[in-house]
Amino acid sequence: MVFLPAVAKSAGQQWLKQKPKPISSSQQLLFHLKKFNINPHEEWNRQSVRTLILQSTSDSVKLHKLDDSDSGVVEVNLDRPGAKNAISKDMLHGLQRSLEAVYKDHSAKVLMICSSVHKAFCAGADLKERKTMTPDEIQNYVNSLRSTFSFLEGLHIPTIAVVEGAALGGGLEMALSCDLRICGEDAVFGLPETGLAIIPGAGGTQRLPRLVGKSLAKEIIFTGRKIGARDALSMGLVNHCVPAGEARSKALEIARDINQKGPLAIRMAKRAIDGGLEMDIASGLSVEMDCYQQLLNTKDRLEGLAAFAEKRRPSYNGE
Repeated sequence: MVFLPAVAKSAGQQWLKQKPKPISSSQQLLFHLKKFNINPHEEWNRQSVRTLILQSTSDSVKLHKLDDSDSGVVEVNLDRPGAKNAISKDMLHGLQRSLEAVYKDHSAKVLMICSSVHKAFCAGADLKERKTMTPDEIQNYVNSLRSTFSFLEGLHIPTIAVVEGAALGGGLEMALSCDLRICGEDAVFGLPETGLAIIPGAGGTQRLPRLVGKSLAKEIIFTGRKIGARDALSMGLVNHCVPAGEARSKALEIARDINQKGPLAIRMAKRAIDGGLEMDIASGLSVEMDCYQQLLNTKDRLEGLAAFAEKRRPSYNGE
């Protein structure tokens, strides 16, 4: 038995009380629907989750569910070529719908966010559209964008940003909200907002320093300078940098590897890491212990042991 200081146990217990409910919770789903300004009374049940996943939710955001041996891997494709995937209000709405569909689909195990636009992952907010908006409308838009990226970050499954070309402003903030980032050698990253007399408002000031460190994040945000792919790799901004045009292949390789693991274990690992990083080590160990205990009585754990003993590949069902 592991004994933790009373303060640490208290902090850990408090976090555990606040941890997200299981994905099937209708209350949590309703909360996120309202957060995204999605009408909870819309008749989602008229079509199955599978149909919802496969259809286009927006002209500029498309969902694709891989099949056969890649079943469980889902792609969100950004497709607004005329604006280099700049995030308009319509595109943001499509992204929200796409993430909500992934959240509801219990068969989804890994999410990849890609771009269908040549040499552009996402150019950030649509500044042409923003010129037509009032300050209140801008604030509502930024609040919605921030909530969307927080929802992306909090998804129960691993998420991978596949970056070819430019990931600037909100585009970089979207990538920062993912668990992993894979880029091609032609990728360019940056948070240029200070050049427009504003600051990154969708998580950039918080997620970037947590990833690359406070001092480097301040330099990047203060100067608004662009970062090449190799520099992004060396500073830890991306996990892998591959030849231009091969980022999706590398991301899919990683997604396939994750897809073979126990899905409940992946979910608990993500919860333990993300939750533990927000507290002291003793409290984090308490979170880890709870996540581990939740896996002890699962069928997947028994299947893993049986497969190891029988020298075969395990077949996990998320149970």
